[in-house]
Amino acid sequence: MTLVTLGPAGTFSHELAARLDSDVRLRPSIAAVFLAVASGEGDGLVPLENSEAGSVGATLVGLADHPVTITGECTIPVRHHLAAADPSRPPERVYAHPQTAEQCSRRIEALDLPVVPTASNAASAIAARDDPAGAALVSEGLAARYGLAVLERDCQNSGANETRFVRIAHTPAPPPPAPCRASLLLDPLEDRAGLLHALLAPFAARGLNLSRIESRPSRRGLGRYVFYIDGDWNPDWDDAVAELGRLCTVKDLGRYGGLELP
Repeated sequence: MTLVTLGPAGTFSHELAARLDSDVRLRPSIAAVFLAVASGEGDGLVPLENSEAGSVGATLVGLADHPVTITGECTIPVRHHLAAADPSRPPERVYAHPQTAEQCSRRIEALDLPVVPTASNAASAIAARDDPAGAALVSEGLAARYGLAVLERDCQNSGANETRFVRIAHTPAPPPPAPCRASLLLDPLEDRAGLLHALLAPFAARGLNLSRIESRPSRRGLGRYVFYIDGDWNPDWDDAVAELGRLCTVKDLGRYGGLELP
């Protein structure tokens, strides 16, 4: 099965995808990954959230906008290093993906250098390779791939820095047995006092554990939000979803287990 993910070569997404599948195709953006999956080109692998920087907005938008479901998840440790093509020259600027910059915000503040945003960590490495006065925040693998020397190791704010990735597909996979995770997108039909309580009550009444809830703009005007929910699935989950259907529009984002890494 083809697995589409974020490039250029060497991103965390690419490295993880290559461990999961032998046929990996790269796209320049997360939005392009969703378009490829929605068109039936193959499954996709996208970052969903980071322990330091939070959710990846482009992935949440893709889950809302495209007919895809989550079929598996995997969490990996993430380490970022400051690297440059010329280690003898003090860098004058740092190339970094916005998520990486947030994960390394303390070190960036200490460096007191301008940050140039990039579309991916691999793009950061390529920019630093082509800029004698530039450095990049990248993985060790990316530094080696693009011929950069590591100036400083472990620039991430936390030693427990992790990113959760999800596999997405156009066609839902057979659901795994419980215990497993389930995800929903809730779009309320109204805005009123007690709405959030009403949306969560069906889960609480059935003793269902929710591991994540996040509000995001609905893009229909200020004050209008949708809610992403992750929880531990059991048979009562489906009854809760049926009850929610009377309060809001529900998009089932999938029921899934962990991805097995070789």
